[in-house]
Amino acid sequence: MADSTTRGAARVATFAALPIAVVVGLVTFWWLRDHGTAAPARPRPQATTPVTVAAAPLDAKATAACRDLVAKLPPDAVRDRPRRPVTTGPWQNAAYGDPAITLACGAAPVTLPVGAEVFVLSGVCWYPASDGTATVWTTVDRDTPVRVSVPKSYDAPGQWVIEFSAPINATLPRSAAAPSGC
Repeated sequence: MADSTTRGAARVATFAALPIAVVVGLVTFWWLRDHGTAAPARPRPQATTPVTVAAAPLDAKATAACRDLVAKLPPDAVRDRPRRPVTTGPWQNAAYGDPAITLACGAAPVTLPVGAEVFVLSGVCWYPASDGTATVWTTVDRDTPVRVSVPKSYDAPGQWVIEFSAPINATLPRSAAAPSGC
C-alpha cells in the first residue's frame, strides 16, 4: 500500500511540476532573447564635410608623384572610415573618417633626431612624432615625403599608417639617402 501511495504522490508532483518547469523555461527563454545580449552598437555618423589640409608647394616632379599616389589611395574608405574631401590640394592630400586621418604628399622632409626610432611598416620607413592631438607619421625613405596624421582617438596608429604603405610603395621611389635600417 505504501508503494502505491508513493507512486500516486510522485505522479501528482510530476503533473504539478511539469507545467511549472515549462512556464519557467519559456519565460527564461523570452527574457534572455530580449535581454541576454546587448544590441549591436550603431555606427556613429561620420562627417562628410571637407577637411582642412595645407597644400605644400610642389615642383613638377613631386606634383606628378603625388597625383599618382592619390590616384592609388582607396577611393571610398580606409577600413570603415569613409573618404572625405579636402579643402586644398586634392591631387596631393586625402582624408578619411571622423576625426579625420589625413595624408599629405609632398610634406616637408623630417630631420631625424639623434637616436630616433623609425619603423618599417609594410615596406615603408616611417618616423612617428606626436603633435599633442595626433601621431604624425612621415616617410623618411622616399624622394617625395608623405605625412599621415592619425588622431589620438584612434588605437594603434601605426596600424592605420600601414593602410597607405602599398600605394606609397607602388608610386613613390625610394630615396638613395634613406636612413640606415630602412
